Amino acid sequence: MSLRAGAGAGAGAGVRSVARIVARDDGRGGTSLPVLESDGPLALRRTRAVGAGARVMLVGAMSGPLGGDRFTVEGRVEEGARLSVGSAAATIALPGQTKGDARYDVRLTVAGQGELHWLPEQLISAQGSDLYATTRVELAATARLVLREEQVLGRVGEEPGRLTSRLTVRVAGQAVLDQELACGPGAPGGWDGPAVLAGHRAVGQLLVVRPEFAAEPVTAAVLGEGASLVPLAGPAALVTAVAPDALRLRRLLHEALASLPRA
Repeated sequence: MSLRAGAGAGAGAGVRSVARIVARDDGRGGTSLPVLESDGPLALRRTRAVGAGARVMLVGAMSGPLGGDRFTVEGRVEEGARLSVGSAAATIALPGQTKGDARYDVRLTVAGQGELHWLPEQLISAQGSDLYATTRVELAATARLVLREEQVLGRVGEEPGRLTSRLTVRVAGQAVLDQELACGPGAPGGWDGPAVLAGHRAVGQLLVVRPEFAAEPVTAAVLGEGASLVPLAGPAALVTAVAPDALRLRRLLHEALASLPRA
């Protein structure tokens, strides 16, 4: 999915696009999708799923101007439903014709006994772009979540744009994670230093929430070169990884998920 410069709705104006997903227990051992709405650059497609859950892919239906854009994705998993969401391709943030940043906001809610796997492809910050991305998650006490975020700073042979991403997660109304990372031109100093990215081009995290982690938290550990696992307050675990490229980053996060105790 490409977010790039193009013809806007008017001077200084950007594209507004909202996509909505609702997953519901169908009462027959499966999951229905009573709401699957999208417009503009965001298109949702139901695909074949394995087991009782539903599977949705987010597809870039059209390109649009980056400067001033406001994209929002809202996902709700109702009680007992299971949903997996991915994207058909990486999202590439490119320079826009208007000044100001673009916004990409994700809002996720999972009810009791619900389960959500949120596994989009990478977000690539191209030179000259300016994107602020937020993900906010609200979970019931018995909800389950696997959420992956991956950011790549620049395409091959180019410097990155400015990228700010914030992730906040609440379980039963209590905050378990609230963090923000800013990279690229204009970001606070030190983002590419040894305490943050240490010169790496790709950074990502994997958040896993399972009710059983409340009684048996995971053990903090170093997971190979460039990745670490830490327990969070509440029934959650966080893997953070840096890598020289997207392929290595994906491998680190995949291996980390496989290493966690099975539900």
